[in-house]
Amino acid sequence: MKNNLSNIKKSKYYLDKNECVAIPTETVYGLAGNAYSNKATSKIFKLKKRHKKNPLIVHYDSFETLKKDCYTNNHFYKLYKKFCPGPITFVLKLKKDSKISKNVTNNKNTLAVRFPSHPLTKKLLKLLNYPLAAPSANISTKISPVSIEDVMEEFGNKIKFILNGGRCKIGLESTIISLVGRPKILRLGGMEKSRINYIFKKNVQYNKIDRITVPGQSNLHYSPGIPIRLNILKPKLSEAFILIKKRKKTSKSHYYLSKTKNLKEAARNLYKILRKIKNDNYKSIAVEKIPNIGFGEAINDRLKRASTK
Repeated sequence: MKNNLSNIKKSKYYLDKNECVAIPTETVYGLAGNAYSNKATSKIFKLKKRHKKNPLIVHYDSFETLKKDCYTNNHFYKLYKKFCPGPITFVLKLKKDSKISKNVTNNKNTLAVRFPSHPLTKKLLKLLNYPLAAPSANISTKISPVSIEDVMEEFGNKIKFILNGGRCKIGLESTIISLVGRPKILRLGGMEKSRINYIFKKNVQYNKIDRITVPGQSNLHYSPGIPIRLNILKPKLSEAFILIKKRKKTSKSHYYLSKTKNLKEAARNLYKILRKIKNDNYKSIAVEKIPNIGFGEAINDRLKRASTK
């Protein structure tokens, strides 16, 4: 506990100096910087080699701090009350007098915000007098990190500090929902679509759009950098084979997201498995068909983007 507090204070020290720090969340590790600072947010884009047109998600500790920057509505209150803190990101209308850096929004009048549930990051946010812009702590388009080892593999000593919060509990990025006008889900993720539908008592539209208006919409994303073939019954001899259910005959080229078809477990293991296959020097990946329900929808979304050429 004492060591955690020391590390949180160390994170604050660097963040206050407009440096970038990797922080744990329940979804994936984030590359964090002061969301009010042009200097800090510019460093995020540079470190990630991220296109400036791709906006950032901003992390808040409470509704009270959010109100300084964004307008909210009844749709927001319903979801916030039920799911926050947690793996859901809201796109809200930005206030004109907000201090949020223009780097974060790409000069748009909306902001993607969320309230992470990881206890260390919650404590860190409470110590700060600014919210944190924090996209995933990886090189843009590559596999998202779910442990400090993953972050170190991506950045080495290029970032000042990593706040070690262990392995991420969910292992997929947050679900993004736009609440500007009629609610629309813009990215599938760690909050199942069915749970959002239940709150609104109707099916909320999943509105995957071509142009990048919020984070996580690039066609090529979450990629291990090698070809991926989807919905495969039988892999090639040289391929790694990603499975969702245990086979009677197994092989060292078999990599299990789950051995019991547990989609929540599969989601948590996805990035870890993709990274392991890459580091095991396979040249291509085959993936058996993943059920397109619950967390399976988000898994299939990630695999489809990762397989884009």
